[in-house]
Amino acid sequence: MAAPNPRFAEDVRAGLRKSSKSLPCVYFYDRRGSRLFESICDQPEYYPTRAEREIIRDRADDIAEAAPDPVQVVELGSGSSAKTVHLIEALLEARERVTYLPVDVSRDILNESAAQLKETFPPLEVKPIAARYEEGLRAVNPHEGGVFLLWLGSSIGNLERDEAGSFLAGLRSRLSSGDRMLIGIDLVKGREVLEGAYNDEAGVTAEFNLNLLARINRDLGGAFDLDKFRHLAVYKAEKGRVEMYLQSLCDQTVSIESLNMKVSFREGERIHTENSHKYDFHEIDVLAGRGGLELLDQWLDSGCLFSLNLFGVDGQCLGPERHDAGQGEG
Repeated sequence: MAAPNPRFAEDVRAGLRKSSKSLPCVYFYDRRGSRLFESICDQPEYYPTRAEREIIRDRADDIAEAAPDPVQVVELGSGSSAKTVHLIEALLEARERVTYLPVDVSRDILNESAAQLKETFPPLEVKPIAARYEEGLRAVNPHEGGVFLLWLGSSIGNLERDEAGSFLAGLRSRLSSGDRMLIGIDLVKGREVLEGAYNDEAGVTAEFNLNLLARINRDLGGAFDLDKFRHLAVYKAEKGRVEMYLQSLCDQTVSIESLNMKVSFREGERIHTENSHKYDFHEIDVLAGRGGLELLDQWLDSGCLFSLNLFGVDGQCLGPERHDAGQGEG
C-alpha cells in the first residue's frame, strides 16, 4: 500500500465519522473510476452525454464563434476530452492560435487524452493540468489569450444550488472582460428517465459507485466487502436532484488501517456519495445572476433533455435564445 493522499485520508475520516455518512464525489475519479465513467457515458440509459455531444457536434461553429481570439480553452474535469473534439476542430478552423488546457484529477487519463489530441490536431497546443479546478485555473496565463472556460457534463449539478452560484462567482473572479464560459446543465424531466440514467441495466454506475470503497481499500488499507453494500440512486423531486448512495446490506464494522479507525454500519444505513441537481430555465437564469454572469446564449439537444449555456463575464448580455440542436435558428 502506497503512502495515502493526506487530503483523501482526511476527507474519508471526516465523512465516515458523520452521523449521516458521506464521501466527496471527487474521489470517484481514480484511474479505474475514470474508465468506468467513460463506460457509463456509453450506456443507453445515460442520456446527458449523448445529448451534449449532439449539441456540440451540431453547434460547434456557433459556439466557436463566441470564443475569444486568440483563445485558451480551459476545460474543467476534461476526462478523455471526447466531447470536446468537435469544438476544438471548429476553433482551429476559426482561430489562428488555440491553446487547450485540460484540467482533471486523473493524471493518467489526462496524459493519454492530451497525447491523442496532439496526434489528431498537430497545430493545437496542449497543456494538461493534473489538479483540482481551483489549482488548474491558477495555471492559466492571462497574457496568452482570452479564456474560453468549458465545464461540460453537468458537473455543476454535483453542487448545492447556492454553492453552484458561489462557485461560478469564484470562476468569474479569475476571468477578464471578454472571456467566456460554456457550461453544461442538465434539465428537469420525469422520474423514470432520471432514475434510469443512474441505474443502468448493465450495472456500470453501481460498479462506479462501489469503486469508491475499493479505492479506500487500496489506498487506505480499508476492509470493505463490496458484496455487503449496494448502489442506490433516487430522484427527489422536491429537491430537483438525483441522490446517490452506497447502502449497507447488514450490520457490520469495517476497519481502515491507515486511519486507525473502525466504522460501524447498521443494516440499511447509507453513505451519501453524490447529488446531481437538475435545472429548469428560470433556475438557470437565477444561477447566472448568483454567479454575476450574463447568459449570452443557450443551446438544447433535439429532445430538449440537456442545455449548453454560454455565459459572459463582462455584462454584455446579447439576450439568450434557446436553440434546439436538431432545428434551425428560432
